[in-house]
Amino acid sequence: MNANQSYAIDISVMTKFLPEHSDLSAGRYAFAYTVSMSNKGLVTAQLISRHWLIVDAEHLTQEVRGPGVVGLQPLLDPGQNFEYTSGCVLATPVGTMKGSYHFRAVDGTGFEAEIPSFVLSMPRTLH
Repeated sequence: MNANQSYAIDISVMTKFLPEHSDLSAGRYAFAYTVSMSNKGLVTAQLISRHWLIVDAEHLTQEVRGPGVVGLQPLLDPGQNFEYTSGCVLATPVGTMKGSYHFRAVDGTGFEAEIPSFVLSMPRTLH
């Protein structure tokens, strides 16, 4: 078994447009995203920090870095799952997000878990 199999976090994301927090006439489009992560590796690991690239339809890019997620730095044993919901606001009805989480395994090894690119879209905007 190689080291990559020892340190493996599976990540999936679901999104939702939030009309009650949006103001279309002011170019404010609010979205929630729920991230589910699962430790598929063989070693317990803690989420230390996050890095996001958020791009709207005008190619305006926001870069976000910070400790943990929603104020937490979850520790995931092998096979354990963690889920959280957060949000972002765009100036356009469509955008994308992608990024990575930095984890530290209990053996001291640091590694990145890629967050696959996903679309934020107001309903009936994309065909």
